[in-house]
Amino acid sequence: MGLELPWGARTSRPAKRVAQLVLAWSLDEPERLGECFPIEGPTSLGRGTPLSDDPAPRGTFLRSRPGQSTVCAPIANSRISRIHLVMQPEGDDIRLRSLGRAPVRINGVEVTEGVAREGDVVELHNAAVFYVCRRPKELPATSAGELGTFAFGEPDPFGLVGESEAAWALRDAYAFAGSTDRHVLLLGESGVGKELAARSIHGLSACRKVALVSRNASTMPETLLDAELFGNAKNYPNAGMPERAGLVGEADGSSLFLDEIGDLPEKSQVHLLRVLDCDGEYQRLGESKPRRSSLKLIAATNRSPETLKHDFLARFVHRIEIPGLGQRREDIPLVAAQILRNIAAKNGPIAARFFERRNNRVAEARLAPDLVARLLRHAFTHHVRELERLLWLAIGSATGDFIGLTPQVEAELRDSAESTSEVAEVDRETLARALADNDRSPTRTAKALGLKNRYVLIRLLKKHGLSAAGTDDKDEG
Repeated sequence: MGLELPWGARTSRPAKRVAQLVLAWSLDEPERLGECFPIEGPTSLGRGTPLSDDPAPRGTFLRSRPGQSTVCAPIANSRISRIHLVMQPEGDDIRLRSLGRAPVRINGVEVTEGVAREGDVVELHNAAVFYVCRRPKELPATSAGELGTFAFGEPDPFGLVGESEAAWALRDAYAFAGSTDRHVLLLGESGVGKELAARSIHGLSACRKVALVSRNASTMPETLLDAELFGNAKNYPNAGMPERAGLVGEADGSSLFLDEIGDLPEKSQVHLLRVLDCDGEYQRLGESKPRRSSLKLIAATNRSPETLKHDFLARFVHRIEIPGLGQRREDIPLVAAQILRNIAAKNGPIAARFFERRNNRVAEARLAPDLVARLLRHAFTHHVRELERLLWLAIGSATGDFIGLTPQVEAELRDSAESTSEVAEVDRETLARALADNDRSPTRTAKALGLKNRYVLIRLLKKHGLSAAGTDDKDEG
């Protein structure tokens, strides 16, 4: 057997993925949201410490972060029985049996025994809600150490909320992009948090002490684009016009965030090419002498990157695809909790009506488990922005002192299984043929298959182990 080199060892032994229950709601222990319960063999879940007559080894909850997993205290939830669930892996799924007092539901259907699959929601009636996922028992170490320490389940220093594998992969990508002087393109659907990503990358960069300069490209009038971007000399083009530094000049020594970069006309993209190169050269309108700006451009779009001019796109060394809530569903309860905390901080009457108080301070929101369970399964199209709207709707339509699944909210919710049925109907052979027929273009392939957008295609590619880049991920390494 030949010598195994380090890079070969890393790629040939991916982290083992384990079926897990992630705590999404708890009546008595709301501070434990995001904790994971791995199921690697026969396992029982129940209140308190293990006893000699347990029908299976008692499992433990973990707070899993990159490079470390912290064992948590046993469940103290008064509505969970001493032994409530007995579970064991069944392929990639979990076979479970209910032994507790509180009825058990899988995706809203009451069971005494059943199979829970990745993406399912398991409820212990009025006691706890769990989301089923598969992830490494311990997340791989990342380069996001500069984020410092922050409490489990709380926002990181730049506002990103989440303890999922996807959330930590994002933090890792932001840290790497921030550590270089190269330009960054952020990709993702509307509402996924591209502005927060820009703030994170800037905050992790060498120019973090200088304020980030931000502008939405779609709000700049086309006739004034060059003046907005590069500035103008005094009295140009008309007498009395003040001198303006322009966005490029303002961002010298800092980062410039241009949202909706796909709305920038090709002519303006061409004008930005020189300033995006290493010397950062540009000219203000009305000046003959070139200037230089040392800036890092962070651009964002919800369109396909192929809509950008090819030589402009080539300047973005770092391209980060920001996943939507549907790709990190176990973070939804944590994100919702943070949105509600922000609402309570600015609205005294709402805080007084819907939030618990402890030690004379506002604590967690009184959130109904049926609302959490449905949000975990909802097919989000505008992600965090949509989640915030749904929570406001729940507050505004509430009749009691808790935030629940009102008829108004229920009318807005769609089960994710309904929206992803189109994905299940496209087999691997059809997908591979469509990629080949469309030069492996995600946008054209999605259109040819009649999919809603290229992000649905990306989920399909991951499901079947394919890539639009021309490699079959399943067959690598």
